[in-house]
Amino acid sequence: MKQLICYQIAKIIKMTAEQKYEILKQYISKLGNIIVAFSGGVDSTFLLKTAHNTLGNKVIAVTAKSCSFPLRELTEATVFCKKENIRHIIFNSEELSINGFCYNPTNRCYICKNELFSKIWDIANKNNINCITEASNIDDTRDYRPGFLAVHEQNIKSPLRYAKLTKKEIRKLSKKLKLPTWNKQSFACLSSRFPYGEYITKQRLSMIDSAEQFLLNIGLSQVRVRYHGNLARIETDELGFKIITKHKQRIKVYKQFKKIGFIYVTIDIFGYRTGSMNETLPKDVK
Repeated sequence: MKQLICYQIAKIIKMTAEQKYEILKQYISKLGNIIVAFSGGVDSTFLLKTAHNTLGNKVIAVTAKSCSFPLRELTEATVFCKKENIRHIIFNSEELSINGFCYNPTNRCYICKNELFSKIWDIANKNNINCITEASNIDDTRDYRPGFLAVHEQNIKSPLRYAKLTKKEIRKLSKKLKLPTWNKQSFACLSSRFPYGEYITKQRLSMIDSAEQFLLNIGLSQVRVRYHGNLARIETDELGFKIITKHKQRIKVYKQFKKIGFIYVTIDIFGYRTGSMNETLPKDVK
């Protein structure tokens, strides 16, 4: 039995993006009425569009509004749903009020997701919907993701992972679907910018949000500003390096970050990577 499952997984992974897309649509068509946990990012936009194309008005997009979710992301999510004529429910989900969250433990993502999905289930029950989906892809399984435990415990479906779709394939398919997010920068909640154990506050989240927005405004695309007390560590890609290392631009960034509240500003020479805060975790936690 185990060998058969391994064979089936290997077979799916070797499929083309288009073949996986067909599997995705078939899977979604069997779910009936669904909610898509929608952040407006690359993956959730692709999932929502596919679900809507497949199930029509049986799909509801649900977005959580909080201080760890930038206004620009909420605005983009709202605009997309209006354009596609998708029913969109926005609810308040303030992570900072969840017991233990502010202390930023290693299972912070689980604490947040568990609360988030509980609130989405309340919305689902009020709308007579018995299935909630989220948009993690197969690449996400390679990193430390304590939120997956909440996905499992709360019986949340993960269609993109089921179809074994990678981020690269999702971008490719999104481009074919003419989605505005096909080349959008990857995004994670602002709370992921803090080292584990660093206390998270609304003011600190606002500092990160303002710093990243400034960098986006001057032309950077893929960027993270990591919080290390009075020091801001910037992670970016090759294009970002070229922009930010110009002398006049460096001075602008430094002065703006000082206004925001940082004393020191540094650029991570290794560049942008997802989950860099997980590099400090002990092996037994990972």
